[in-house]
Amino acid sequence: MKNQIKPLLLVGLVSSGLTLGAYHLLNIDNSSSIGNAPSAFTTNVSSVNVPGNPGEFTFAAEKSTPAVVHIKTKSAPKSMGRQFSSPFDDFFGFGDPFGGGGQQRRMQPQEASGSGVIISADGYIVTNNHVVEDADEITVVLNDKREFKGKIISTDPSSDLAVVQIKAENLPFLTFGDSDNLRVGEWVLAVGNPFNLESTVTAGIVSAKGRQNIIDRDPEGKTNPLESFIQTDAAVNPGNSGGALVNLKGELVGINTAIYSRTGQFAGYSFAVPVSIVKKVSGDLIKYGNVQRGYLGVQIIEVNSKLAEEKDLKTTNGVYVGGFSENSAGKEAGLKVNDVITKVDGVETKTSAKLMEIVNRKRPGEVVDVTVNRDGANKEFKVTLRNLDGNTSIVKGSTGETSKSDFLGAKFGTLSQADKSKYKVTAGVKVTEIDADGRLAMYGIEKGVVITKINDKAVNSPNEAIAALEGKKGRIKLEGVDVDGSRFIYVL
Repeated sequence: MKNQIKPLLLVGLVSSGLTLGAYHLLNIDNSSSIGNAPSAFTTNVSSVNVPGNPGEFTFAAEKSTPAVVHIKTKSAPKSMGRQFSSPFDDFFGFGDPFGGGGQQRRMQPQEASGSGVIISADGYIVTNNHVVEDADEITVVLNDKREFKGKIISTDPSSDLAVVQIKAENLPFLTFGDSDNLRVGEWVLAVGNPFNLESTVTAGIVSAKGRQNIIDRDPEGKTNPLESFIQTDAAVNPGNSGGALVNLKGELVGINTAIYSRTGQFAGYSFAVPVSIVKKVSGDLIKYGNVQRGYLGVQIIEVNSKLAEEKDLKTTNGVYVGGFSENSAGKEAGLKVNDVITKVDGVETKTSAKLMEIVNRKRPGEVVDVTVNRDGANKEFKVTLRNLDGNTSIVKGSTGETSKSDFLGAKFGTLSQADKSKYKVTAGVKVTEIDADGRLAMYGIEKGVVITKINDKAVNSPNEAIAALEGKKGRIKLEGVDVDGSRFIYVL
């Protein structure tokens, strides 16, 4: 199946989000609520019966469509390659007249389209990361045709989710449903904007849950997809990315993310990130700027009959513990190699995807009850989850700090965790704005580049970058990563 989905993912890359295929690719308490505005975080899941008869979709459609938005993005032209500054710059100011120096080839600006779901009355919207990734401009079109400029709050490439905010009040929003209790065979609706056809609703049933190995693994290891998809046969096409999957109560149960396809268009099955993950990720992105994931610190393999025979296991239902990471929470709690994890917090973990989904709903420092089968006997352990650094600290993401440099004619912003992973850097600043008549613009340097050093000195924040430029005159040396991922050294 993985190879058959691949063509769609390729189209998704080429068209910069126009297609649904993502190239990437947790319940939350009220402490993560968004301000005082009504939101999906503070509105309880409905307990009433599904309105209408089986197959009656009008209630859910009418309830959900006002809260699903059309997201349009624009990306600046990307360079086809760049060379180092030329000595001709000193004399002519415009690069080598014979084709060297700062000259570059450019592609045309890229425009893309997707969907999003309003989750609070004051304008927070959840969508796919691949819909807004690398976007320079985001326009959000509401169901009533009003348009707003969108701002990215933060993104999570691992789950392919992002949160965007618009400045608006009293917006309709969807409440979070319960994807854990969603049943195979249950009717669902997909709401989005396929092919720029706004407010489109399609219906289908839940075909399967906990699907994994849908998204290709990143060969460079920049992201580690978190996969436990809801599979449906509701028609979903390019432009539906980030749109809503709702139950017949009109509650959000998933975010539509990928489709099974050989051509890039719908071929019978679509995949949605379950709302159990959406809730956790979006809440963390809003509150912390990144996702706080708890880890057991165990190496796991799904148990099958061959593995059970090889390791002399007494069960074939669960996830095998093959080893531990450094500072493993599971090992400290008493788990051992050859244990088979059968439940976490009372929920059966027959697959690795289910185990990871449950654990990743938790934050570092939270305690989970882990049931293991050890030599045929069930044993219970309380495990205090840790972060990737092996402790229980909460790690905040980007604070949104920005600083302006009049010397370079540019504004600098902090790097998100996604930026650091994407550009393979541990520190630096991102160029978020460029003055048309500024020094960076004069040398053809684009918005979105990452500057890691100024005059051979590493910079870790916008304020450090401004301090490194303070009082400077004449030429200056910049090192960093271009928008296409290539390394650069410029002498301006």
